[in-house]
Amino acid sequence: MTSTDIIEPTGEKSPVAKRPRRTSTILTERLCQKRVNERTKVYDRKCRGLYVSIIPAGVATFNLKFTDPATGKQRSTVLGVYNPETFGVEDARSKVYALKALDPAALVEQLRQTKTAKGKHGRTVAEIVEARIDWMQQWEQKADGEKRPRIESWENVASHLRRFVNPSLGNKIASDVTRQDIAELSNDILDGKYGRPSISNARHTRRAVSGLYRWASEAGRDYVPETCRPCFNLPKLPKEHARKRVLSEGEIRTLWHGLDRDNLPWDRRTRLAIKFELVTMLRSAELVAANRDELIGLDGDAPLLRIPAKRVKKRRVIEQPLSSLAMEIVKEALARTDQQFVFESPVYPGQPIHRTAMATALRGTKHEKCKGKTKTPGLCELLGLKPFSPHDLRRTAATLAGELGFSETAIAKCLDHAVTKDDGERVQRVTGVYVRSKRMNQKRAVLDGIAAELRRIIGAASVVAELGAAA
Repeated sequence: MTSTDIIEPTGEKSPVAKRPRRTSTILTERLCQKRVNERTKVYDRKCRGLYVSIIPAGVATFNLKFTDPATGKQRSTVLGVYNPETFGVEDARSKVYALKALDPAALVEQLRQTKTAKGKHGRTVAEIVEARIDWMQQWEQKADGEKRPRIESWENVASHLRRFVNPSLGNKIASDVTRQDIAELSNDILDGKYGRPSISNARHTRRAVSGLYRWASEAGRDYVPETCRPCFNLPKLPKEHARKRVLSEGEIRTLWHGLDRDNLPWDRRTRLAIKFELVTMLRSAELVAANRDELIGLDGDAPLLRIPAKRVKKRRVIEQPLSSLAMEIVKEALARTDQQFVFESPVYPGQPIHRTAMATALRGTKHEKCKGKTKTPGLCELLGLKPFSPHDLRRTAATLAGELGFSETAIAKCLDHAVTKDDGERVQRVTGVYVRSKRMNQKRAVLDGIAAELRRIIGAASVVAELGAAA
């Protein structure tokens, strides 16, 4: 009996199925791009020992099989992942020829280093995403002395990574992700595969992935090779249309008086906050959490709201003058003497309204089952106004100031924008380092001017007829 035979229970001999002979062919680019149902190895006839391993996910990896002179056993080392632009068949053959020219001991050392690197670079995209999110949300001391997360916008970054990147690339080895993968992901977002088509989401996702790989390749972390840059030189995304919505005088009048109606389903303080944004030109996130302690000089001639850096987009303190119209809103909102926040939440006493409360009130809430139909109609719908966002109120106020003849420099200061021009002349960036003036007199003049113009608009006699039509 030979070693290739087995004894069946019946006593008869049955030959063992022989292992299929390893086949080889001449490797080509097209063969490396072939789709397979299970892991497949194809050896190169032109270069002895070179083979490509293709997995169902579509990733092809070049390897070199050789005999270890110390043990006499066959071993293999990874040469690299196939990429038609950076590492093709001829590149793999050239690398094999260079390795074969090495001393056998040097070749074994090369294998050891490759295995070590493979262990470090073997993390999946999902693993690196979670590590990045954990790192971003760790608290550190900022320049103003307060402790806040390392990346203060980490929630937005985490949302884009988890909603768009993980579902499509989460199971892939991070170092195997290519530019083609990111380009396809961008196209899927633009095509609406992950919800409503959005150029903004595609742009923010690219930025999040770029930051992810830059962070992952840093020295001391080394989750991916330094040369792994899947977001480099990607096709340009379509241009986003600039938002130009500005409320007309008639719309301002309808909105202002409509917000005073008693039969609206939205809380009074939320409606007052909408008015406050139009009057003060502040961002929603800056004003919704306005604290009683941040109101300065309420009984004097120059009241203002001092907003701490942690709530400001550019992380710098804002001192915004309050016009007489703004003061009327503040005094009505501060209904109780023990009320800490100006715009207190109707649901959670002692807390400010949510940062999205104004946008939700204007837009309304939607039914989950009935697509397109509103569950609670928004203020725009109730008042018969063309939809707009809270940010459009800033643009409307800035437009009013421009029509009143105020300079762009003064308007920019009220908007907390960087001043790039002053009276038509370009301002050097370094100038801002030396000039620390907050231009309070200019800002107060602009905001008082806007308040006077709003009083003129909302006092028009036709408001009663417009409100009746809107109702």
